[in-house]
Amino acid sequence: METSKQKTEHFQSNLSEKPKIGVYLCHCGTNIAGSVDVKTAVKCASSFQNVVTAKEYPYLCSDSGQTLIQKDIKDLKLNRIVVASCSPTLHEPTFRKCVEDAGLNRYLVTIANVREQCSWVHMHQPEKATEKALDIIKMAVARASLLKPLETIKVPVKKSCLVIGGGITGIQAALDLAEDGFDVYLVEKKPSLGGHMAQLDKTFPTMDCSLCILSPKMSLIAHHPKIRVFTNSEIEETSGYVGNFKVKITQRPRYVIEKLCNGCGDCAKVCPIEAPNEFDEKLGPRKAIYVPFPQAAPLIYTIDNDRCIECYKCVEACGPRAINFAEKPEEVEIEVGTIIVATGFDTFDPSIIEEYGFGIYDNVLTGIELERIISPSGPTGGKVVRASDGKPPKRVAFIQCVGSRSEKTNTYCSRVCCMYATKQALLIKEKIPDAEITIFYIDLRAFGKGYEEFYKRAQKEGVRYIKGMVGEIVEDSKSKNLTLRAEDTLLGTLVEGEVDMVVLSVGLIPSTGARSLCRILNISTSPDGFFREAHPKLRPMDTLVDGIFIAGAAQGPKDIPDSVAQASGAAQKASNLMSAGQAMIEPITAEVDENLCSQCLVCAASCPFNALVVKEKSVEVLESSCKGCGSCCAACPSGAIHMKLFSDEQILAELNEVLTDQRECHAE
Repeated sequence: METSKQKTEHFQSNLSEKPKIGVYLCHCGTNIAGSVDVKTAVKCASSFQNVVTAKEYPYLCSDSGQTLIQKDIKDLKLNRIVVASCSPTLHEPTFRKCVEDAGLNRYLVTIANVREQCSWVHMHQPEKATEKALDIIKMAVARASLLKPLETIKVPVKKSCLVIGGGITGIQAALDLAEDGFDVYLVEKKPSLGGHMAQLDKTFPTMDCSLCILSPKMSLIAHHPKIRVFTNSEIEETSGYVGNFKVKITQRPRYVIEKLCNGCGDCAKVCPIEAPNEFDEKLGPRKAIYVPFPQAAPLIYTIDNDRCIECYKCVEACGPRAINFAEKPEEVEIEVGTIIVATGFDTFDPSIIEEYGFGIYDNVLTGIELERIISPSGPTGGKVVRASDGKPPKRVAFIQCVGSRSEKTNTYCSRVCCMYATKQALLIKEKIPDAEITIFYIDLRAFGKGYEEFYKRAQKEGVRYIKGMVGEIVEDSKSKNLTLRAEDTLLGTLVEGEVDMVVLSVGLIPSTGARSLCRILNISTSPDGFFREAHPKLRPMDTLVDGIFIAGAAQGPKDIPDSVAQASGAAQKASNLMSAGQAMIEPITAEVDENLCSQCLVCAASCPFNALVVKEKSVEVLESSCKGCGSCCAACPSGAIHMKLFSDEQILAELNEVLTDQRECHAE
C-alpha cells in the first residue's frame, strides 16, 4: 500500500508542470449563497487561467465536501486547490488536512475568504457581492499558481509545563498535569496560592464553603512530588519555542527561610507594626510579618519590608530561627515544553464612578469587600456590620454592572455579578433575617446550571429585584444612611429610597501585569485586555504561539466551574503535546538571501520573536521560533528577506488580478 509520504512525492513530482487548479465554492448554508450568486461565480471561475475544474457545494467543510475535493485531486491530477469559503482562521487546517490525505502537499491549498470579507459585508447587495467574490477567487487562483510545497518542521517537546497563576485555574491545571506524570512548575506572584477563590465565603449556586473545596487542592499542590511551587515570584523573561521554552523566574525574598518556618505565628504575635491586610481588601489589619490567611499554602510567613522597622522582635520569638533579613531576590531558570497562563482577574475599581461615592461614603462597599465581611475568617468575624457605626444594616441595596456593560468603563458582561450578588443577598438574609434587600439590575443573567433556580430561591426568600440602574447616591451626614435614586424601567416609575448599606457588584477586569506578561510571552490580548485565544469557538484555550495555552479568567470573565473546566482542557492540550514527544511547526517562515544581506540588523530589531541571529555573512532565521509575521521582510532595506507561502511574487500576482480591469465574466 502506498504510504502518505509516497503519495505526496508522487503528486509533487508533477509540480514542475503547468498548475492544475481546482476551485471549490462553498454555499455555507446561506452565509455565502444568500448574497453571492454561486452558480455564476463557479461558471466564471472555471474560465480562469490554470483552472481545471470549478464546483459549488453546500458545505465544503463536511465529510462529503472534503471527499469531493479529494476525488478530484486523484481523478483530475490537480496540484493546486482554491477553497472559496469562510475565513482561513476557521477552516484552513481542515482543508490542509483534506488535501494532504489525498496526497497533495498541505501548503498547496489557498483559502479565498468570500464569507467574512464579501457576503457578510454585502448582504443586501448581491451583484456587488458576486462581483467582489469573483475578484477574491481570481486573486486566490493567481496566488495558488505560484505556490510551492513546504515541509512541516518537527521539534522535540520537553515533558514539563510551566503554569502561571496559583488560583483555582492554575491549581487544577497543575494537578491534572502532575497526575499524568509530567513535571510542573507553578508560579504565583503572591505569598500564597488560592487566588480570589480563597477570599470567598461560599460559592453559588450550591452555597458550599469555598475554602472547603480549595484548601485540599492547595495542600495537594504543596506536597505533590511532581509539582514545584514558586510563590512570591514572577516571570521575568522567556525565550525559545514550542517544546523548548527557557523561562527566567524571579523569586522575591520572604526574609523567612522556607525550609525552617513551621507556620507557628509566634513572630506575628510580637510584631508591633500593623498594616492594612490586602487579603481582607484592607478592611482589617495584619502585621508586618504575616501569612495572608490562616489556610495559606505554603503556610510560611513573609516580612513586608516596606512596613518592617527592623526591631528584630520576630527574630527573638522565632524558635526555629527561620528569619533571615539578609535574603536577596533569587533568579531561577527552567526549561519547559509547554506553558499555561492562568493569571485570573482583578476587580474593577468603582471610585472613578463618582455618583456612587465609593471611597467617600463609609457605607458604600464592593462585592469583594462584602465577601471578606461575610467570611468567618474576615475582619468582622463574619458579622455583617456598617463601617460607620458597626451596626447591622437592615436595608441593603445592590447595584449591578458596576464597571461592566458600559461605554464609560468596560463594554463586556462580567458574567458572575448577578449570581454573586444573589448569593450575598441570601447570606445577609441568613445572618439578618429581617433585612430588606433590593438588587438593581440592567438584565439578570442566570446562565449556568442551577443558576435560574438559585435566582428564584432568592425571590422566594424576599430579595427584591428592580430592573433599572441607580443614577445617584447621596449620604446623610449625620446618620450616614444613603439615599438612592433610580428608575424602575418595567413599571416606568422613579424609585427613591433610603438604605443603610450599598454594595457595588463590581465587574472583572484583566489581572495586573497581564500586558507586561503578553510582551514576555509574545502573546496578545483582545480589545478588552484579556488574553486573546487563537479562535473563540474552535481553539478557546490556544494562543497564536504554539505551546502556550490560556485558561480561566485570564481568557475572559467566567465563574469557578467554567474556570476549572477550562483548566483541565488546557492541561489536556499541554499533555497531548508533551505525550507526543514532538511538535509540528508550520514552515511559513522568513528566509534570507545571503547575497543581498548587508547585516544591517534592522530585521533583528524588528522581530518580536527573537527569531533572527547573526552569522558570518548574513542573518540566520531560527525557523522553530519564527511565526511568519513578516515584520523583518517589511523592514529589510535591501529586500534580502522573503516569506515562504507569502512571497512578493505571489502577492504581486494577486494585486495584478484585482487591479487589472478584466471583468468580462463578472455578473451583469
